[in-house]
Amino acid sequence: MERSSRRPRVAGGDPVVPPVAAPESRGERKERTRRAILDATLELCEDSSLVALSLRQVTKGVGIVPTAFYRHFDSIEDLGLALVEESFASLREMLRDVRRSDPTYQNIIDSSVKVLGEHVHSQHDHFAFIARERVAGPPAVRAAIRHQIELVERELAADLARLTDPEYWSTEDLQVLSNMIVTSMVGTTEAILSARPEAEQAIAEQARTQLRMVLVGALHWRSTGLG
Repeated sequence: MERSSRRPRVAGGDPVVPPVAAPESRGERKERTRRAILDATLELCEDSSLVALSLRQVTKGVGIVPTAFYRHFDSIEDLGLALVEESFASLREMLRDVRRSDPTYQNIIDSSVKVLGEHVHSQHDHFAFIARERVAGPPAVRAAIRHQIELVERELAADLARLTDPEYWSTEDLQVLSNMIVTSMVGTTEAILSARPEAEQAIAEQARTQLRMVLVGALHWRSTGLG
């Protein structure tokens, strides 16, 4: 039986016309290509550092010519800096959500460890990229990662200032405490990245214990020259 080529009709008798997708704008195409470059770079860097990555590898992975790459990034190093910024942006926003809950010492530890674990899973490729490039990346990329970690430390120090007595804590000592906490969290992140799933709960518990030890000592701290 021959299939009818007529369009189906609605109750009123008018034919049903399928919606026509709006043509992609130039800006949308540009953003899609940029996203493809970033994603291809994360994939290509799974087993090696950015310093070993060539422009040819990236453009081949995306299916574009080198001139198209330069419409988005000045160099492979510039591409790496964009990935660093992207990797830390969502993490810092998630940590801000923890702070908006007006945390105490106890729940800021539990909430922060929980948020970190969730974020490592949801942004695994980004965190793996940061873990590699932090020690083996191009100088500018390593510097950008250090800067982003410092920003996290500064924001945490501001939170700690609200939870401590200014009579006993100096600004410098709050920065030291913040550095200790963030350093612990960086180590926890890298441990989660390389761990088997069944080991993650133990890693998280160890992180909570370490942070509690740090904060128990902090509660009895008196800055020199204050008080």
